Amino acid sequence: MFQYLARANDKPWQPGPYAGVELKILHQHEVTGGLVILRKFAAGTQVPAHTHPVANEWAYILSGEWIESEVSHGPGTLLHAPRGERHGPHLAKTEVVSLTVFDGPLTVA
Repeated sequence: MFQYLARANDKPWQPGPYAGVELKILHQHEVTGGLVILRKFAAGTQVPAHTHPVANEWAYILSGEWIESEVSHGPGTLLHAPRGERHGPHLAKTEVVSLTVFDGPLTVA
């Protein structure tokens, strides 16, 4: 038996750190602040280049088309941004949903 269970349909969408981005928090670690989330980017959403100063980011694209540094990525793509390293800008060419893991608190700089 798994020690934790979350059903995405039971979790609400919440505003993300940028306009056009919504988050569904599936799990937040009590000690580290790490997160497992679904992220939804509305079609046309642009996220400026940024860093996550205290967390590594892993994003797995479930649906949609994502443009990163003029390269298109679709479902089945895994993206990684190491803690403190600048990444982006990002563009959601269509609505994009990703399963994303931060191993620390979600902060943006």
